[in-house]
Amino acid sequence: QVQLVESGGGLVQAGGSLRLSCAASGSIFSINDMGWYRQTPEKERELVANISSGGSANYADSVKGRFTIARDNAKNTVYLQMNSLKPEDTAVYYCKVERFLGGGYYVAYWGQGTQVTVSS
Repeated sequence: QVQLVESGGGLVQAGGSLRLSCAASGSIFSINDMGWYRQTPEKERELVANISSGGSANYADSVKGRFTIARDNAKNTVYLQMNSLKPEDTAVYYCKVERFLGGGYYVAYWGQGTQVTVSS
């Protein structure tokens, strides 16, 4: 009942920037953690960045200093600002939203994925 719509992917040259957006809509009661993952044919889906409801952010070592995750709780939207892009950043990027239910249980929702391609 919750839909995540991603936007902002595309083709960019190395050194360029892109800003990904993921907006949640539907039967939303509350949102806890929000994050971005990426996947390539060569790699398993991996965490890129995650941000808690309190604003605490974590990043993969490979993107630290280049990517910034942010959220707008009023709009139920999470963003990923990607700067100084490298060819190795090429992947399908997925947003993920988690809603904690209590007792260690949670519900996770995934976006449809958006392609980011960085050319050299």
